[in-house]
Amino acid sequence: MDQPIPFTGLRCRECGCSYPKSAVHICEFDFGPLEATYDYELAGRTLTHEALAARPRSMWRYRELLPIDGEPTVGRQTGFTPLVRTDRLAERLGLWAGDLFVKNDTVNYPTLSFKDRVVSVALSRARELGFDTVACASTGNLANSVAANAAAAGLKSYVLIPADLEQSKVLNSLIYGTNVIGIRGAYDQVNRLCSEIAGKYGWGFVNVNLRPYYAEGSKTMGFEICEQLGWLAPRHTVVPMASGALLTKITKAYKEFSTLGLIDNPGEFSIHGAQTAGCSPISAAWKKGTDIVKPVAKPETIVKSLAIGTPADGYYAIHAMRDTGGGADDATDAEVIDAIKLLAETEGIFAETAGGVTVACARKLVASGAIRPGERTVLCITGHGLKTQEAVQNHCGAPRILGPSLREFDEALAQAAAH
Repeated sequence: MDQPIPFTGLRCRECGCSYPKSAVHICEFDFGPLEATYDYELAGRTLTHEALAARPRSMWRYRELLPIDGEPTVGRQTGFTPLVRTDRLAERLGLWAGDLFVKNDTVNYPTLSFKDRVVSVALSRARELGFDTVACASTGNLANSVAANAAAAGLKSYVLIPADLEQSKVLNSLIYGTNVIGIRGAYDQVNRLCSEIAGKYGWGFVNVNLRPYYAEGSKTMGFEICEQLGWLAPRHTVVPMASGALLTKITKAYKEFSTLGLIDNPGEFSIHGAQTAGCSPISAAWKKGTDIVKPVAKPETIVKSLAIGTPADGYYAIHAMRDTGGGADDATDAEVIDAIKLLAETEGIFAETAGGVTVACARKLVASGAIRPGERTVLCITGHGLKTQEAVQNHCGAPRILGPSLREFDEALAQAAAH
């Protein structure tokens, strides 16, 4: 960047202690998580509606509010995915035409999930900090994105995943030539191992020692939603929750745009969280009226990408929902499958299982009155269904096989009409 850098450093979310812009993610005094801080007055001098109109359509158009010191070097084409008006889905969920939109990160670059946003920031920062090897603990999408972006950036990479991950996601990491390590155990065990490896080998783990930078990439989904709605925050945003970080960062995005005067309805938004019933520590705490998140020792769900039993940002996600007047719910595997099919059949969008969770929980939030007709709502769909085909492959029917005969085709049409 030619102008002064608004990114000022890191700060503990608990005690407020400041830290330099290094590869550190935990406060040494109270073990609270660190997050990036900015000089908003400085950012506001160049981050304006007029300036944005002239910038390339990628997540980096909001670079004043992202934690790097120079120009991005990884994922320069990532982001600015479509915000799709979904009237047919709205009708099925009990909303009005014009109420409902889908933020469609199933088409994000390069690996078809919102994780491309966080990895673009983490690896751009990793290069600034001098790392030549990057790594992650992942339930799939993050592994795919680290593998792809590291390959493009010329970085060596390791991705550690639960050994029972969907094979399509495993293949989508192996193809990039990364080192894929399957661990016998749940994600939380993989994550603990990665913390040990990061300490011993000094690699840049995007969701360990680089986490303060990595997590900020999620804000760009919120920034884009506001811009694509004509500089308005939606009345309701429904966000899938694994660690809870995406929800907290979309909340932060809306607040930062409010601070800079970039949206016309500051403070008029509610954030809702969606989890799978087989691993719902955050929504369970929400329903009990507490911010004490009880870990889930053994997640049991088809939604592997949300199967994090000890969510690092669970406490903060609950407070973000509470502070914005939002809520939380969870969906069974059967409800997730039905929701994936509903989104595909009404809007032509094939979401992975996490997207099914978002749609299924949105349906419940509408039914409960938490989201009402006439209120603009955005559903965050975070990854493509081609990554989790196993979840729905036995629930979509099968093709009818015919010979190359018009008579057989006519008979088939008649049989279909009869049913």
